[in-house]
Amino acid sequence: MIDRLHSAGRRQGGDWDGERNGAMTSGGGTDGGRLRALPADGGPAPVLTRDGQVAYGPRRLSDLVHRRPPGVTGHQWTTALRESYDLVVCAAGTGRPTVAVEIGPPPAAGSPGQRVERMKDAVAAAVGLPVLRIGSPTLRPADHGPGIVAYVLDAHAYTNRWAGEPGVTGFRDIVGRLPDGRTGPVNDLGALTRAAAVEAYVARRLSDPIVRGLHVRWSGGPAEGWSWVEVRPGAVLVERVTVAEHRFTCGVDPVRFAEDLATLAVGERLRTLDSAEPPLTSRDELRAAIRGLAVRRAELVDGFAFDHLCVD
Repeated sequence: MIDRLHSAGRRQGGDWDGERNGAMTSGGGTDGGRLRALPADGGPAPVLTRDGQVAYGPRRLSDLVHRRPPGVTGHQWTTALRESYDLVVCAAGTGRPTVAVEIGPPPAAGSPGQRVERMKDAVAAAVGLPVLRIGSPTLRPADHGPGIVAYVLDAHAYTNRWAGEPGVTGFRDIVGRLPDGRTGPVNDLGALTRAAAVEAYVARRLSDPIVRGLHVRWSGGPAEGWSWVEVRPGAVLVERVTVAEHRFTCGVDPVRFAEDLATLAVGERLRTLDSAEPPLTSRDELRAAIRGLAVRRAELVDGFAFDHLCVD
């Protein structure tokens, strides 16, 4: 589970813009009555309740939609309905889905899994179902999903509450007391990992206590965050996470969110450092991979801001 650090500025009374409008989106279309409300009774209990929203565990797409929409083929429809989301957030009062969440390794390019994912995306788009997809080989729905969803709901509520107000600090940059006693951004999901890295360095389990990272956003694609720490001289533990928002906004900058989640994943791997050393990447291989991003800067939103990491 994620150790939550802080939540601030929630809308008083649990009144959500998303609940009133039917979805936590930034401009998605209507569903034409094709989204199916999840019943509050008669099924598994919610894994999370937050400010007028409830999150349930895995649900098939067939539990969330009915009536095939125009533009979706029969093959897309029948294939997609068998697929599941790891968590589904609904408005507590109506049971109407407000966002479906996926957390796990992304399918390989050109694989059957990727083709199925595209059919699933086509149906979700056609019915107006908001989706948040987090790609990570380390973060797991059962262990990390409820904490990630709680963070997103808090960030979304805070951002809605203060939208348009001048001089308001963003959710990610709220400053307070960190677990190690320092003052810093309390909604940095990587803060606990950074503290753990320092402890591991002091215990001589790491050769460097600094957790480093970068983030980019692909044009027409997901945000991507990298995070790494040097375990042995010249050998680093690297995590990469992608964040894709479909008809949904997280309430925090998705590229920073992706890097924070990658740092969170590094912390998860550090927990098992004593019992089993995770696969490591040489510093030269990491630098070559970063240079590979740099040469593709034309494909990135706002270019590439980490050229300093490309030098020896």
